[in-house]
This record gives sequence, C-alpha cells and structure tokens, in this order.
Amino acid sequence: MKAARKNAGIGAKPYVPVVTVSIDPGSGGSLVAKQVAERLEFDFFNREIIKEIAESVHINPDVIENIEKERLSGVEDLIASCLRDTYLWPGMYLEHLEKVLYALGEHGRTVVVGRGANFILSPEKRFSVRVTAPMETRVENIANAFGVTAAKAKNRIKSREERRTAFIKKTFHRDVRNPLHYHMVLNTGFMSIDDSTDMICHYLEHKYNLI
Repeated sequence: MKAARKNAGIGAKPYVPVVTVSIDPGSGGSLVAKQVAERLEFDFFNREIIKEIAESVHINPDVIENIEKERLSGVEDLIASCLRDTYLWPGMYLEHLEKVLYALGEHGRTVVVGRGANFILSPEKRFSVRVTAPMETRVENIANAFGVTAAKAKNRIKSREERRTAFIKKTFHRDVRNPLHYHMVLNTGFMSIDDSTDMICHYLEHKYNLI
C-alpha cells in the first residue's frame, strides 16, 4: 500500500472511489483492471494485497497465498502455514483483508481485483465492475496462456469458479455472478480488452472530471 500511503495526503485531487473488478476466470479481467490503473494513474492491487495482509499480521506471505488459493473452502478449520508453527484463522484473514480495503477506500484512486472487495467497501467508496466472457472464449484464453488442452483449461476454469462462488456465498451471502451487484458488466467475448478498458475509463473520466 506504499503508493496509497504516499498519495494519501494529496488534497488537490478530487476523491475517486476504488474501482473493484470482479472477474470470471479466463475473461481477461485482470488485464482490463491493470490497464485501467495504468491509464488513470491509479494504484493497482491484485496479488499485492497478499503482501499487505501478511505485513499486517506479521506472517509469511505464502500463508496468505495458500488461504486465497483455497478460497477459505474450510472456513471453520484452522489454516496452518507449516512455517515456524505459525497459524492464521480464516476469520483473521478476512479481518485484515477488510482493514486493507478500508484504507484503500479512504484513499480512493485505486483498482482492486477480486477478493469480494465490492461486498466489503461501502457504495460511496467503490465503483464495481464485473468482467465476464462466454465459456468457449475463456477456455481458449486459458489454453493459450498456459499451453494446456481445452479440456484441462475448462477444468481449471470450473475449479476456480466453484471456489470463488463458494467464497462469496459463504462470506458475504451473495451470488458473485448476479449483475445487480455491479455498476458495469463487460463481456470480453464481444468486446476487446482495450475496448473494455476504454468503457471503464471513459465513464470515470467524465463522472469525476479526470480529463
């Protein structure tokens, strides 16, 4: 959160809420989010949040990464790092995730990928985007990106979808796929990554007078 801390005292710039980007695996949503941050010169948080939470609880980042990979599938179970006998309850993970996101919400001008950020931040602190695509498009993207067969790509997508959906359902009692939870839903099966980036940036630039 170093960039956020660095800019937190700047009063001249108008407040712009956090852009939360929820993605379907293989849709290219992470790339869209990254391009939006670069174009608008916002801070960008994806895997960087792992480091922030790890610093907050003084624990090895590998522990946080393992928890995220499992998407808190066993939220009642104790998560062990096996490193120096250090433990972290999933509830502690959520507590510190919220702490990081609330700080980003106060700062604004940040793009955050996933992690249920749109269900944590209050409406005035976020602009929520969902990036999706048809299964065939996502399968092709994953197969090309990782050099695997279409069957393996589809299994990978389904596995991630199930974990993410279960995480949001159990933690926030919401359906991550419901379009009513988002201000904007983009389908990269029908528009390019660049066009999707343009859609988000165009709205924010005009809404908050960034141009």
